[in-house]
Amino acid sequence: MLCLFDLDGTLIDSEHGITACVKHALARLDVPAPAHEELRGWIGPPLRHSFAPLLDHDAARIEAAVEYYHERFNTHGWREHEIYPGIEALIEQLLGAGHQLAVVTSKPHRHAAPIIAHLPFGEAFLRLYGPHPDSPHSEKASMIAEALADFDCKPDDAVMIGDRHFDIDGAVANQVRGFGVLWGFGSRTELELSGAHAIAATPDELATLLLT
Repeated sequence: MLCLFDLDGTLIDSEHGITACVKHALARLDVPAPAHEELRGWIGPPLRHSFAPLLDHDAARIEAAVEYYHERFNTHGWREHEIYPGIEALIEQLLGAGHQLAVVTSKPHRHAAPIIAHLPFGEAFLRLYGPHPDSPHSEKASMIAEALADFDCKPDDAVMIGDRHFDIDGAVANQVRGFGVLWGFGSRTELELSGAHAIAATPDELATLLLT
């Protein structure tokens, strides 16, 4: 089976790094940052999508905000994350069962690559799929389609695992089973409404779903 994993909110808790970079970008533009709870909702969607309402949908300011975000992310943000408890064991179990693993993330490839390379289990992932840095879209559906083609995998022999509806939406668009996880930044309601095949509260529970 081909197991496609989201990155932020699924493999790693990147809340501090992402929110700190958002605050940095908004400060550079003299725009007050939203409350912390609202900023947690920025983890998953494309940056341009989240910046737009705060910047009056001004394209030039949105691009400036994205550049300021990257400015801090390149030096500090990419290191500011923690691996969720139980994830390393889950990856080992999936590898031991002979499954193929890859990452499908809304984070641009150039930002996700160094993070994955520094994970103790980073070599487990055979491919990394991330959108073009200039794209305003999540592109999960097209990236999942690309993964299916690269691995010559039928949709019913693949799963997409993630914490937000973007992950499940992409899975549904490709007739792939979408497994939602509750230790990230989405909610059970969000995942259910988007059509998740199953929802796991812990990595152990996810392992049971995937390996039985």
